[in-house]
Amino acid sequence: MAEAVTVGRVRELRARDPRAVARAAARRRRRPLLPGDGGGLMLIAADHPARGALGVRGAPAAMADRTELLARLVLALSRPGVDGVLGTADVLEDLLLLGALEGKVVIGSMNRGGLAGASFELDDRFTGYDADTIARFGYDGGKMLCRIDLADPATVSTLEACARAVTGLSGHGLMAMVEPFMSHRVDGQVRNDLSVEAVVTSVAIASGLGATSAYSWLKLPVVPGMDAVMAATTLPTLLLGGDPDGDPEETYGQWEKALALPGVRGLVVGRTLLYPPDGDVAGAVDVAAGLVHRKAAA
Repeated sequence: MAEAVTVGRVRELRARDPRAVARAAARRRRRPLLPGDGGGLMLIAADHPARGALGVRGAPAAMADRTELLARLVLALSRPGVDGVLGTADVLEDLLLLGALEGKVVIGSMNRGGLAGASFELDDRFTGYDADTIARFGYDGGKMLCRIDLADPATVSTLEACARAVTGLSGHGLMAMVEPFMSHRVDGQVRNDLSVEAVVTSVAIASGLGATSAYSWLKLPVVPGMDAVMAATTLPTLLLGGDPDGDPEETYGQWEKALALPGVRGLVVGRTLLYPPDGDVAGAVDVAAGLVHRKAAA
């Protein structure tokens, strides 16, 4: 950038020059999806706010301050070993205008209609990116959440929409990142089943979505018995960060063990790293990136 762009400048551009977003996307420096050294991907997730999921560790509005969130994201993306970001259009376009996406992998979040806690949460409609826009902006792929509740008729609509998205992304030669869960309601709240059997079943269903799986990737939780989960697929897999309320050292140990499994290509982590218990975003991000890229060096 010729000059540092501030959040205040982003607000001004959004009001007076909305075409600045497209110009920033067109001139953005891109990179290959996977590094040439055989390493994996370390991606920062920033799509929680669009589902109304703003809480972290008992603070219900932790992610509500957009300036604070952007500062944490810019810091995380500046750390060595961080390959890119996953987010909705509003967040990614702020980062574009801030110049934080240069040379980064960028994944657009596609279905954010299943708002957290809503009666229609499992009718997870595609209210975010579509495949054509992801391709037009020069991004690297799209991510979709695919929660499957065998007792909820809305599930079939989500499955159908995810299948169309997989097919659409593959038509552009772009990654289709599918995040599947077997889910059910407990006292009216959606809960994901993290048993090995349920995760394996979700993998089997997600792997078959779309007219081709050539560009399909999975985004999966780290669960006990992860070896059985990874034995269920040949698709490249990224691990999701999990519960931000857990003990960081225990979480890092679980990630390290799972990253050693065949087929695991890296991590996609959001709140756990952006809002660590000790407030040290750079330190938390560096640990996670080190785990991902240590595998390539081994």
